[in-house]
Order: sequence, then C-alpha cells, then structure tokens
Amino acid sequence: MTEFPSTFGVIDRYDQQILEILSKEGRLPVTDLAKRVGLSKSPCQVRLKRLQRDGYIKGFRAIIDPAKMQLEQVAFLEVKLSDTSERALSEFNDAVQNLPEVEQCHMIAGAFDYLLKIRTTDMKSYRAVLGEKVSTLPHVASTSTHVSMQAVKDIAG
Repeated sequence: MTEFPSTFGVIDRYDQQILEILSKEGRLPVTDLAKRVGLSKSPCQVRLKRLQRDGYIKGFRAIIDPAKMQLEQVAFLEVKLSDTSERALSEFNDAVQNLPEVEQCHMIAGAFDYLLKIRTTDMKSYRAVLGEKVSTLPHVASTSTHVSMQAVKDIAG
C-alpha cells in the first residue's frame, strides 16, 4: 500500500484504512472503526485525533438529500470574467461565497475562467439565480449553462 507524507512522518496502512472508512461512514463509532482496521480503541482514537489535527480530516457533516429539500435542478455554469487580474479574481472569489445556490466553484484553466455547480428547485429559479445573482458578480462577462439530466456518480450522496 502507498504511504503518504505527513507532518510527523508518513500515513501508514492503518491511517489509510481509517480515512477510507470514514470517507464513506463518517459517523462510525471509534470502537467499530478500531475493529475494522484491526486496532484497539485507544490507538485508533489517537490516530483519528492526529489525522484531524494534521488536516487529513477536515470535518464531518450531514449529507442532505436534495430531493427531500426540493433542490433537484442541477446546472453547471461556465463563467468568463472581463478581467483576470489577481484583484478581479479575488473579488469574484469573495462574492461567489455568498451565493447559497452555488454548491461548488472551481477556477478552470481553459476556454473559460470558472465552473460553478448550482442547485435550485427548478429551471425558473435557476434562471433567477443566473440573472439576478451570478450575472451581477464582479467582473462576469459571459456565462454558458449546462443542465444535468442525471447524476450518475456523486460521492457526496
């Protein structure tokens, strides 16, 4: 198994197993986690705390079912900026943080500057988000929308 560098050495096979299991089952009790990786509870708990402290585990969260929240409309939005100076990029980055409909925002190397994943209730609400929110973000020059018909693989849910 591959070992990865750590702040205090390397990530060994136990650490890797802990990370793999918790990435799928974040609420697993430490006693069950310890059994699954072949450790007793105390050493497993020490490793878990170290992985959190060293930043390998950023946190734990609930994965909400978008359908239950009536948020099934997913669109991917290409955004081109009119200015790509560091100041303009920073202004866009800061402003996009305030849009709850934007689930993800990635700076892209290619034909456009950003790719946003936007989740809304329906196409009408998406158009409102696009026209009233995203298009008014700093330095937005143009956008192009791609509507998702079905999520074939989504590790978040």
